[in-house]
Amino acid sequence: MTQKQFRVGTFNLNNLALPGFEFYGDQYSTAEYEQKLTWSARQLDRMKSDIIGFQEVFQREALQAVLAQTETAQGHTITMAQGAGGGPGLALATQFPVVSHRIYTDFPKESWLSLDADKAHIPLTKFSHPVLAVELELPNGQHCTVVVVHLKSKRPTMKRHVDRSDPVELAKGQALSLIRRAAEATALRFILMEGLRDRRYPVIVMGDVNDNHTSVTTQLVTGQPPWESWPFRKKVPVWDTLLYQVKDIQARLGYGDYYYTHIHNGHYDSLDHIMVSEEFAPRNRDRIGQVTYVSVFNDHLFDQTLLEEQIERWKSDHGQVVATIELEDKKG
Repeated sequence: MTQKQFRVGTFNLNNLALPGFEFYGDQYSTAEYEQKLTWSARQLDRMKSDIIGFQEVFQREALQAVLAQTETAQGHTITMAQGAGGGPGLALATQFPVVSHRIYTDFPKESWLSLDADKAHIPLTKFSHPVLAVELELPNGQHCTVVVVHLKSKRPTMKRHVDRSDPVELAKGQALSLIRRAAEATALRFILMEGLRDRRYPVIVMGDVNDNHTSVTTQLVTGQPPWESWPFRKKVPVWDTLLYQVKDIQARLGYGDYYYTHIHNGHYDSLDHIMVSEEFAPRNRDRIGQVTYVSVFNDHLFDQTLLEEQIERWKSDHGQVVATIELEDKKG
């Protein structure tokens, strides 16, 4: 019998690395590493996902060790994109057949930004983390491209000698991070258009985009919907290029909104997202499937401004998002 539904999840592992490996001037002891493996495996078994996108993975071996401790993902195939310069990379693990994959580290030249074509080129041409695009075969035989992303964080970009408590320098650092994230989102949008424009082909994008779903940078990735007053024939090609937030789809299905995946300085925010092309949008009459449920696993997060505690360093400081997608019966 053909599997009728599948689950896709995104999981920022918060620096998954082998014990003794130095990252950002830190490293895990053997005991901490074992705790991280156990906790991460337990979260994966709660997620029960057929397709999982991971961020902040330093070594494939460490991710394999996590999957080996699960009941639900032991047999998943891992596709890895190593981080640049020894930094954290991305990975996708799935039980479905992998057809091909592609890794993007450079912006497509056509997506480079400039304020004036001759005078003010913005010298950003590479992703801070690679973009991983994996073509899979779904249970109904349909091919689907799943893209795993990790855009530039909100952490201020500041030089070492600068006073990090200086409000002006802090503002400049935040602006630089925003510019980089916007440039990455623009380049990602250009890459996604290859799979979205003029094609009835399903695409899923997931990962840590380091901004909420209504931010400009996130909407650069999803695309802008057509104006309401446009005629239907003019709206159709625009709809064809959009991505839809599973958060918004869930909001239409239920009454509550408990979607947050990160807490920083008392602010509850949604940084981790799953976005689907119109082939999985419930309101599309020509869909091949639809998002029917969205879960957020955030019960390990707490507001550290209200408690004299910290999240254990072997846990993730992000919540995990899972979307259930129901495939449609093939029309005869």
